[in-house]
Amino acid sequence: MVAKVLADIVSGTPQAQSIMNIFSRRTLLTAFGCLLLPQAAFALPTPTRVKGLLKATRAQIGVTTSYDEAYRKLAYPMGDAPRATGVCTDVIIRAYRDAFGVDLQRLVHEDMTAHFGSYPNNWGLSAPDSNIDHRRVPNLKAFWKRQGAEKVLDRKSMRFSPGDIITMYFPDDQNLPHVVIATDKFSADGKRSIVLHNYGEGTQEEDMLADGVIDGRYRYLLD
Repeated sequence: MVAKVLADIVSGTPQAQSIMNIFSRRTLLTAFGCLLLPQAAFALPTPTRVKGLLKATRAQIGVTTSYDEAYRKLAYPMGDAPRATGVCTDVIIRAYRDAFGVDLQRLVHEDMTAHFGSYPNNWGLSAPDSNIDHRRVPNLKAFWKRQGAEKVLDRKSMRFSPGDIITMYFPDDQNLPHVVIATDKFSADGKRSIVLHNYGEGTQEEDMLADGVIDGRYRYLLD
């Protein structure tokens, strides 16, 4: 019963709305998270959550050493491509699973199943596909926005709070969408956040925000 309520709250399902009208989402997640998931993001103080997310992301460096955008048949839930490879979204997906036990594959699939028309129709699909939907940047952006995780973006700055999820695109690469996680480090001149991401050579930690156009900032289960 507790697991079902927790899943509804995390997913933002209509079943949880009546409960959330009485108690705040954070209060409920904290209460149930302490009972069910001792390491859940919502059961820990904010600095600890951020450190946990960055640690889980950095742990991918040297493990994920290549980039492979091929469509794959994945298990469901908690499905994944081989850890040695993946795309930019896999960095985020694996970090949230490893740090908090949060399965973006399941959460995105369930939300798309219930609200398919609220997601981009860039690929000509007529129904959700749990193998690939969560691995596409536009879908993650729609999901985070629907979860209230979208934050104001200061387009004059490339400094972000550690743990911020930043989306961008590359005009020189056919406007390819990309997603990164801001770290607790900054460039030598202090103007840009150092980020964790995979843009072709596996998971890396580097100064690259000036290489593309930033178009989104999200903070998911960290505040």
